[in-house]
Amino acid sequence: MNIQEVLHRLRINPTNSGTSTGNDWLKEESTPAITSYSPVNGLAIAEVQSAGAQSFEHVMKTAEQAFVFWRNVPAPKRGDIVRQFGDELRKHKQDLGTLVSYEMGKSLQEGLGEVQEMIDICDFAVGLSRQLYGLTMHSERTNHRMYEQWHPLGIVGIISAFNFPVAVWAWNAALAWVCGNVCIWKPSSKTPIVALACQNIIADVLKQNDLPEGISNLLIGNAAGTMINNNKRIPLVSFTGSTKIGRIVASAVASRFGRSILELGGNNAIIISKDADLEMSVIGAVFGAVGTAGQRCTSTRRLIVQEDIYEDFKNKLVRAYGQLRIGDPLDEKTHVGPLIDTDAVMAYQSAIEKGNTEGANFIVEGGVLEGDRYVSGCYVKPCIAEVENHYEIVQEETFAPILYLIKYKTLEEAIALQNGVPQGLSSAIMTLNLREAEAFLSVNGSDCGIANVNIGTSGAEIGGAFGGEKETGGGRESGSDAWKGYMRRQTNTINYSNTLPLAQGIKFDL
Repeated sequence: MNIQEVLHRLRINPTNSGTSTGNDWLKEESTPAITSYSPVNGLAIAEVQSAGAQSFEHVMKTAEQAFVFWRNVPAPKRGDIVRQFGDELRKHKQDLGTLVSYEMGKSLQEGLGEVQEMIDICDFAVGLSRQLYGLTMHSERTNHRMYEQWHPLGIVGIISAFNFPVAVWAWNAALAWVCGNVCIWKPSSKTPIVALACQNIIADVLKQNDLPEGISNLLIGNAAGTMINNNKRIPLVSFTGSTKIGRIVASAVASRFGRSILELGGNNAIIISKDADLEMSVIGAVFGAVGTAGQRCTSTRRLIVQEDIYEDFKNKLVRAYGQLRIGDPLDEKTHVGPLIDTDAVMAYQSAIEKGNTEGANFIVEGGVLEGDRYVSGCYVKPCIAEVENHYEIVQEETFAPILYLIKYKTLEEAIALQNGVPQGLSSAIMTLNLREAEAFLSVNGSDCGIANVNIGTSGAEIGGAFGGEKETGGGRESGSDAWKGYMRRQTNTINYSNTLPLAQGIKFDL
């Protein structure tokens, strides 16, 4: 793989700017440059210029002008633009997936899978563009008709995280576009280069259709995020990231009466029943825990295992971990790539140290890998620790491949353990017992936004609304009726009589 050839095909200039409205690249000399380094080998990929107030204001004006046009384009025609974007993603899938893998560190298969998620949400949004349904309802007044309709909000701010550097943007943008909104995207400063590539692709689609460039906009740098959160001209901010930063975003947006879609931390558990298929359970647990090096918001953090099968399952799990291959994520034989950067490595080491202090028993030891294959310093060993659910470190989300093993007796106890953390994103139970499965999905079961049976916690299908409860933020993206979050509801009443009856029978004669 020649990454320079990939960058060339995706039209990435090693000194490209970080602010874009369509094909219009801006550069503010007074703002700092950001260099993106690959966690694969520690080498610089490219340098981008961060956005300042001047760039932000230019983007805002361009987006506002584009919205006035875009909102009047019929929704099915907006959907056709998204269809064309999806077709272009298909053409660039290999290069884009490779760049995702190289810049973020996830395996090539996962990088390609992330681009496929972008393609899938485009397909979903195309169909949705003909299904932005309102309701009709009966009026209490004679010869009146009532209905509700949905209108676009305007400018949607999208702040995405490094772990899914392109898919989560596409989840938001594809829906926002077919709903008639325009978007301003602030990607993670840890993965800005793949964002530039995506902006190039959508900008070409817009240009080929003679559409305003401001329908899709890109701003790089933390200052851009702050400006998005505090600007009252942006009615909706979709933020994906940590619970800590999510609190700041929610407060800033709410203070100006804006809306926010928050996709924050997860502390996801799989309950392993004594009636589970253990071989299948091991596969689900291992992939959930080590996929993307434990840097998914849906990564499996905890395994809650029934005491009768605990030792057997633990032994199977340890053997499976012994077969993991850690290394270059662009090598198809690799299971686990690097963490995003050395800060993530320090957080991993700190979590292990804290776990040891609290009494964790590490049955698979962790550690930072060294040597020529791990020159970036970002490669770590996936580890497993026997713990109690109440340990402080277990209650936290550590973005690293650390798996906590917990024992339970009864299903009621297991569900209480599963729910006994501040986060509420994804959850699962492995069981062939129908009663257990239904209990887990019932009102007395999992308190998470996602609850699965006989599959793991990680991953999500495009057709279902994605999001969680409690400190995960309560937001919903992607499928189902998540589109309503990107629109404003309007109730309409039409009087087609020759009188004006007042509500509740009030008389007001002149």
